[in-house]
Amino acid sequence: MRITTTGGSSPCALVLERQDGQSVKALFMVSETCCKKAEMSFLLQHGNKWHEACAYRLCLRILGRHDCIRSSIKVEAPQLIKKGKLDFLVFDYLSEITMSLLSAAKNKNPEMGYAPDFVQVAVGPFLKDIQENGIRVISNAGGINPLSCAQALQQIAQKCGVDLNIAVVTGDDLMTKMPEIQLKGVKDIQSGLDFPKHVTSMTAYLGAGSISKALDCGADVVITGRCTDSALILGPLIHQFKWKPNDYDLLASGRHNIGFPIVEVRTNGEFILTKPPNTGGLVTPATVGEQLVYEIGDPANYILPDVVCDFSNVQIKQVEENVVHISGGRGKPPTDQYKVCATYVDGYRLTAVCVVGGPKAAEKARKSAQAILKRTRGMFKQLKLEDYRKVHLQVIGAEDTYGQHAAVGDGPREAVLWLAAHHSDKNALNVLAREIAPAGTGMAPGLTAIVGGRPKVSPVLKLFSFLYPKKQCQIHMHGETTDYNPSPIPSQPYSDTVGSDDHHQSDAATLPVGKYSYRLGELAYLRSGDKGNICNIGVLARDPSYLPYLKAALTAEAVDQYMTHVFEDHSGPVSSRVQRYDLPGVNGLNFVLYNSLGGGGVASLRSDPQGKAFAQMLLDFTVADIPKLVK
Repeated sequence: MRITTTGGSSPCALVLERQDGQSVKALFMVSETCCKKAEMSFLLQHGNKWHEACAYRLCLRILGRHDCIRSSIKVEAPQLIKKGKLDFLVFDYLSEITMSLLSAAKNKNPEMGYAPDFVQVAVGPFLKDIQENGIRVISNAGGINPLSCAQALQQIAQKCGVDLNIAVVTGDDLMTKMPEIQLKGVKDIQSGLDFPKHVTSMTAYLGAGSISKALDCGADVVITGRCTDSALILGPLIHQFKWKPNDYDLLASGRHNIGFPIVEVRTNGEFILTKPPNTGGLVTPATVGEQLVYEIGDPANYILPDVVCDFSNVQIKQVEENVVHISGGRGKPPTDQYKVCATYVDGYRLTAVCVVGGPKAAEKARKSAQAILKRTRGMFKQLKLEDYRKVHLQVIGAEDTYGQHAAVGDGPREAVLWLAAHHSDKNALNVLAREIAPAGTGMAPGLTAIVGGRPKVSPVLKLFSFLYPKKQCQIHMHGETTDYNPSPIPSQPYSDTVGSDDHHQSDAATLPVGKYSYRLGELAYLRSGDKGNICNIGVLARDPSYLPYLKAALTAEAVDQYMTHVFEDHSGPVSSRVQRYDLPGVNGLNFVLYNSLGGGGVASLRSDPQGKAFAQMLLDFTVADIPKLVK
């Protein structure tokens, strides 16, 4: 199997190599709420050689924001469909933040709750071409309303005169089970909070079984609700390779489609990863390793509905320029529970972003914000409104996100004020919104503009994650295919894992000392990502000989102390905030920082609610008193 992409964070095209030498191609498109650009490419096969045929850029934002869709897709998508000789066209739309947004969309319009771009732009206009070329479509664009998504696509198909067999996978929506779940007294698996009194959505992360079954039954299009992103790719793999539910090492390898240029997946689950010739970018153990550690917790226990992956001993070796070999991924039986994410409304939020210029710009921005807050609090008392539930004041340019490590000297002469507030009453935040603009003329000089105009009030949709028994979820396919209920497979109970810090406390005592100090960035590559209110920071040694020194210096305690400013609550043991895990296969470490994102996602008032810059901050950590390592 081959996967190709020249950018983005997810695999974009698949070519499945069968044992009989034939190949099956699939294009995998991604859409992210942050509207990242994904530069896609596909390859045509000529004998044993692969040549780049064409490439295009795709910029999407879900929820029908057509201003973020490049019109060129209407020209170039047909070229891909007609000339790419594809078999599977796969679209991944969902994230935890996306589910919150789709919930809000369905609350406004019961017919919505899915990604309309999928129907109106990505697939709908090209249904005739898709059918003529025998391409099958798989997507989780159904969001929290997959049946409406299928109905909208079927309407377009009928207008186009296309006979389309659409399979809809349901069973992820657990809203009908709310009374039962409330009686069970479930707790949030991260915060330990009680189940909310009112939730707007509640969906389980389903696996690949129903997708592969729908393909087995001949579906032209498979539309799902919430499932893991890996299930969208693993489904075609199971269907095409006839992998069994207990082929755990293969299933784990199917998950590991790590989104760099071209991945050749062998039947034993090993990879050759490369990129098209004469293109930009770099394929090395470092660039691939950074993607491996992105958004993971315990690398030896990466839990998915179909398999528990062990990436701790994955090895990435350079074969030749821009070609690496990946091996060592292992799988274990899956757990007997699905992860479920519920969303609930918890008040309202507002964010004001203002540009401030001139000497002492940061100080002027801060004092202006404090004056606005003081003024509005006085108005709240007169209106008999409660105080803010939470306020986040940050000056971008003054290194506020660096906490105690900020180093700006006399401060910048231009800065950006980030003022975000959370309140139970929408009217209170409307008061705040009206008081922002007058600061430009009535307070410190230099406030030049409010980005986006008067800030708008929006509901805070928070996540509540818990575990739910798989045997109590009924998964079905709807459409012309038959109903499907997965057969039981071996499973193991869900259990928390702990870090490996205690195993290496003696490392420092046996290492030689020296007079040299290095920035962590000189010794390692770093990458950070998020899961809810948790951030992980992966650290990969630039040379295997550096790893012992990294282990000795980067203890959980050291990272906890260095990143202390990101934790709102610093009480309790270090292990309640930071866990460290080993990645010996790639000479690395992974740190998991709990409750470090101010709520995470749409619930966070911070400018970096997903911890994307956490690894960049840790690059400046000092590894001191060691021998000379870097020439």
